[in-house]
Amino acid sequence: MKKKPDCIERSYVIGINGHFPGPTIKAHVGDTLHISLSNNLSTHEGTSIHWHGITQHGTPWADGTASISQCAINPGEIFHYRFTVDKAGTYFYHGHYGLQRSAGLYGSLIVDLPLDQKEPFHYDSEFNLLLSDWWHNTSLQQELALSSNPFQWIGEPQSLLINGRGQYNCSMAANIVNNNNATLPQCKFRGNDDEECAPEILHVDPNKTYRIRIASTTSLSSLNFAISNHKLVVVEADGNYVDPFEVDDIDIYSGESYSILITTNQNPNNNYWISIGVRGRKPNTPQALTILSYKKTTSISSSTIIPNFPPPITPQWNDFNRSKAFTNKIHALMSSPKPPTHYDHRLLLLNTQNLINGYIKWAINNISLMLPQTPYLGSIKFKINAAFDRRHPSENFSGGYDIFNPPTNPNATFGNRIYMFRMNQVVDVILQNANVLSGKNSDIHPWHLHGHDFWVLGYGDGKFNQGYDEKKFNLKNPPLRNTVVIFPYGWTALRFRANNPGVWFFHCHIEAHLHMGMGVIFAEGVEHVKDIPREALACGLTKKITMSFNTTN
Repeated sequence: MKKKPDCIERSYVIGINGHFPGPTIKAHVGDTLHISLSNNLSTHEGTSIHWHGITQHGTPWADGTASISQCAINPGEIFHYRFTVDKAGTYFYHGHYGLQRSAGLYGSLIVDLPLDQKEPFHYDSEFNLLLSDWWHNTSLQQELALSSNPFQWIGEPQSLLINGRGQYNCSMAANIVNNNNATLPQCKFRGNDDEECAPEILHVDPNKTYRIRIASTTSLSSLNFAISNHKLVVVEADGNYVDPFEVDDIDIYSGESYSILITTNQNPNNNYWISIGVRGRKPNTPQALTILSYKKTTSISSSTIIPNFPPPITPQWNDFNRSKAFTNKIHALMSSPKPPTHYDHRLLLLNTQNLINGYIKWAINNISLMLPQTPYLGSIKFKINAAFDRRHPSENFSGGYDIFNPPTNPNATFGNRIYMFRMNQVVDVILQNANVLSGKNSDIHPWHLHGHDFWVLGYGDGKFNQGYDEKKFNLKNPPLRNTVVIFPYGWTALRFRANNPGVWFFHCHIEAHLHMGMGVIFAEGVEHVKDIPREALACGLTKKITMSFNTTN
């Protein structure tokens, strides 16, 4: 379908039931969701939807990963996702086929506590913000570019969106003195013509506490979020409670979610900027802005006043020490589950950019992931031995690898092997970052694990030194997350218990990097999986049935 979320019309946008972003799904812990997804895409491509942060205990076939937990949903087909939400938190859903997240296939998923339970923090009301980035090239054009030789990078997004709304090549703050967006013209909204891109203003009462749920479904961008003149108290990360801490702004990477508390204790006769800006990459994308609007104590209209001061300045894009300082403040709430003190199985995964037959790819331990046609869940469960490479993948990389320079041998290979774990094994994963294929640069990579939360044991600079660095692991109060960042030329250590029967994706959440092979597959206890629906595995053979949730473009 056609949409203009940043005031510029794009001909190919994937919506749900005619809406972009997709509808917000709200549930309570213990609810079972039944979502019928009908593929009505005119482009005749497959689709699937991943329920990001939902662990899918007992329903691994509903994880929404094409070629892993299910077949892609072909044009004209319908797939029924049925699963129970078992933990309160701020989540979202998104396409997990090709670059369909970049095409707009995403929405919010909010899980509240049961009605008779209360959160460990007080608030009077709440807002939900879904952050994304936006290109004027379609996702199909981006896929073609990434698969070309010579290679064509997708470039930086044209706009950033807040709840699916942004403004291209203009700024609401353009006329403010000392504004860092002063080179852009003033945005002008022309009634219904620009309703799709007009900012969604947050209206608040003075002297109240508000919970703001923030989730990032960006395809590329790491972001910084701030509200002028207001402190942010972080209380939740990826559906897990954290020890509350106060900051001026937060960094949020693709795949992450937070809840923050703000107190509306500023001058109620003013309005205040809400800003997001790019971090971790040299930005060519202007800030996205909206307004926190106080209910006025005078007759002044609360919804039309542009703040008379500049928006918060996004921190320098490459100030990684600032990013690390924020990340290191995140600790689990005292009552949270503690990690096991020892691991049973350890993987060291090296993230590199490589060449395969002259094409640029991303690889893990020199293997670039190419998913099989038959979903892993079915091929393992029903012992279809020829469906993928059954050899064991590499669990380490050469100790002599120089992470600070381009690889001396840039060549990698395609693969689709699986890391198999015994049920209830404690698994450590050390993610190691490195220099890219050429030049001097190391990218940020946010990694997301399906089917599990993990404890983030620590971060470090340089190459991981097992004998030295693991002595610094935080086993006292590490945060539980489902997405974690690896900083340039650094490492990140995480630990989880393999206690969820199924096959699970673990991958970089930057969509282009995943498309280029940056991921691995974990599996445990598949023999215990029961009641896999036929439509999850019988690719192309499902019957058409009544639809209630439609993807359209």
